[in-house]
Amino acid sequence: MSRDLTELFGFAQEIAWQAGRSTLGHFQRGVAVDVKEDDSPVTVADREAERVMRQAIAARYPDHDVVGEELGEESHGSSHRWILDPIDGTRSFIHGVPLYSSLVGLEIDGEMAVGAAYFPGLDEMVAAATAMGCWWNGRPTRVSSVSRLDEALLVYTDVGEIAAERPGAWDRLRAATGLQRGFADAYGGFMVATGRADLAVDGTMKPWDCAALMPIVREAGGTFTDWNGTATISGGNGMSTNGRLLEALVKVLEG
Repeated sequence: MSRDLTELFGFAQEIAWQAGRSTLGHFQRGVAVDVKEDDSPVTVADREAERVMRQAIAARYPDHDVVGEELGEESHGSSHRWILDPIDGTRSFIHGVPLYSSLVGLEIDGEMAVGAAYFPGLDEMVAAATAMGCWWNGRPTRVSSVSRLDEALLVYTDVGEIAAERPGAWDRLRAATGLQRGFADAYGGFMVATGRADLAVDGTMKPWDCAALMPIVREAGGTFTDWNGTATISGGNGMSTNGRLLEALVKVLEG
């Protein structure tokens, strides 16, 4: 693997960690909440964490493009684009649930090449880069070997979003899978990448929700796609699988 990608892989983890640690000063402390135009919540911790990431990128890679959930897009026409979600799971963060994360994705020439997810409430890091594998707290990790939906653990964020995205989808998922649990947001995909869950399905996802997850799940041996099975971060919804269950899951969602 190129020295450049190795450096970028380390840097992604560094800024995910820095951003995540910055949120802890507000976590479980009754932080004030604002509501954005799309009715989603945001806090001072979200904005501070994204600034931490952006300042680090500007100092190290000033010519790289950057897009983040809270502070918009900065374009220099670069082949490298950082895609940032300073707090994935802001609602969990607001409620004091430690399953939120700081997500960093790096797209190179249109392909998701690096992903890092740091969970500050748990002090856990999962990260991956193309042809470098997936690493959980410094050790390699893989998806599960489950090959039957009726034996699979399905995790999800919001039943209502799944039902709204495709009527009947939640009922079909619940009937087809062996166990369902509501582990929130990126933590669900993280569980798939580390082999503790077999499927993660979410009804509403933006590119910054997906960018880190795609290389993480892929390099662990699984798939990150939209509900149609297309590998994209821009499908409007998303799902992580161990790979063996992808085709069967798409069929269930299609009904």
